[in-house]
Amino acid sequence: MSNLNKQILPPSTIGIIGGGQLGQMMALSAKSMGYKVGILDPTPNSPAGQVSDFQIVANYSDEKALQELAEKSDVLTYEFENVDQYNLEKVEKITSVPQKIDELVITSNRLKEKSFLSSNGIPVTQYARVTNEKELYEAVEKIGRPGILKTTEGGYDGHGQIDINEDSLLSVVSKSIGKAEWIYEKKQSFVKEVSMIVTRDFRNNVLTFPLSENIHRDHILHTSIIPARVDDEIHQKASVISKKVASSLELYGVLGIEFFVLDNDELLVNELAPRPHNSGHFSIEACNISQFEAHIRSICGLEIPPIKLLNSSVMVNMLGDELTVGRRNLPTHPEWHFHDYGKAEIRPKRKMGHITVVGNSLNNLLDSVEKFK
Repeated sequence: MSNLNKQILPPSTIGIIGGGQLGQMMALSAKSMGYKVGILDPTPNSPAGQVSDFQIVANYSDEKALQELAEKSDVLTYEFENVDQYNLEKVEKITSVPQKIDELVITSNRLKEKSFLSSNGIPVTQYARVTNEKELYEAVEKIGRPGILKTTEGGYDGHGQIDINEDSLLSVVSKSIGKAEWIYEKKQSFVKEVSMIVTRDFRNNVLTFPLSENIHRDHILHTSIIPARVDDEIHQKASVISKKVASSLELYGVLGIEFFVLDNDELLVNELAPRPHNSGHFSIEACNISQFEAHIRSICGLEIPPIKLLNSSVMVNMLGDELTVGRRNLPTHPEWHFHDYGKAEIRPKRKMGHITVVGNSLNNLLDSVEKFK
């Protein structure tokens, strides 16, 4: 069932593939609306499993486990894009899977994603496919340096990426290629990184959330500032592009779109994420509807109200031991909306939780979370 032909109302069961923090916040939103929630994740007592009705502990590629989740669910969704597409397609006969398989095929492969965007007239950086040493040299010769060599599948938060600068030895880099498929992208000298969450309901209404300004640390999102501190024209451009992408994908659920803002105020799309996005967490406290409720409403065939930003906001990820810092300082910061994902082990650079602050003054909000700069 690629398209919704009925409304799925509470207390129906929503199955979520993935038990991380995105699944947790998705589940919390669904539960508040009266739905039952089931999780498929290999980690016992996963963050999402902690707040759901049941969890199937199995690998994502386990066909029998996915079939069991489908049989127990009235609708199936996912919290990350590296889902086993073949197995997901098979369970479409069992339950509703509103998000199109094509959406996963495109967004889980950087080369296919860039090709999709280019073919729809959406601006992206220059890129080339690389599978061997010869193609690497040709791509660098054609596109120039600096650039970034990325695996086409599986990379996130800086994993599977190699920076290629003027002094990089391609003979050394080529040893890392192996038999995998890579994409070489021109590295852009951008002014800011921004992102926008977009969604579409069963009436084909496409709605966007406010534009977020994002600050990264070691390729991992650290701080989001909302609304983004850019000209209104850039907010409008991002909205137009986001709606075009959503319509082209025949989107259900929500989609995160990352942009580069160039010095001439042009926008380039960097990446797509066919699910709730880290930079959209602010919407839980700062908007009339969160990205997670919008996702649930979209996949269940419910109308989505016009999205409004109620307050300016700053969101900070707590990475690794920053969670300990956050817990220790929580008693003296009543303005913090504190989100602890309940992960069993604190590891360096791992997203352990986030803090959102809302108000009228962005400067005051940034001061509130200065401990995490």
